Amino acid sequence: MNTLHHVLQRRMETPLGPLTAARSAAGLSGLWFDGQKHHPGPLAVPEDDGSDPVLSATAAALAAYFSGKPFTLPPLDPAGTAFQREVWQALLDIAPGAPDTYGALAERLGRAQAARALGAAVGRNPISILIPCHRVVGADGSLTGYAGGLERKKALLSLEGRPA
Repeated sequence: MNTLHHVLQRRMETPLGPLTAARSAAGLSGLWFDGQKHHPGPLAVPEDDGSDPVLSATAAALAAYFSGKPFTLPPLDPAGTAFQREVWQALLDIAPGAPDTYGALAERLGRAQAARALGAAVGRNPISILIPCHRVVGADGSLTGYAGGLERKKALLSLEGRPA
C-alpha cells in the first residue's frame, strides 16, 4: 500500500474494535482494523482534529451502519490496480444480508476464470466495512478469509441479517 496516497488520518472506535481511517486528496483511502492483514502500519500523515469532512462522513457512516440505519458513503478513493478497483467497485453492489460467492462475483465481472485473482483483490480491499468485502463467501456459503478476522466477518454478516 502506498502510504503517500494518504494525507490525513483519524482513529475511530467501533463495536468490533478500533479502526484507522485515512483519506487522500480525493476521498476515503483506507479503513483498517488494528492488526488486520494488509494494514499499512503507522501512517506518516497528520491526525485529523475532528473537522475533516471526509473522515467525519466516514465516522457518521460507521455509526449508522453499526446502528442498523441507512447511511451515505463518503467519497471513496482506494489505491489499487485497475483490476482491484473494478473488484472493489463490484463489492459495493452486494446487498446487506445477501452475501455473494467469489465465483458468482467473477462471473458477473465477466472473469469466470479469474476467481482466485478476484479473491486476492477482495482480500486486499483497503476500505473495510464500507466496501463490503465481508459479504463474499465460499461457494458452499462458508465463511472464508477476511483480513479483519473471521469473527469480525461473522459479526458483520450477522449485523446485516445473515444467520451466523
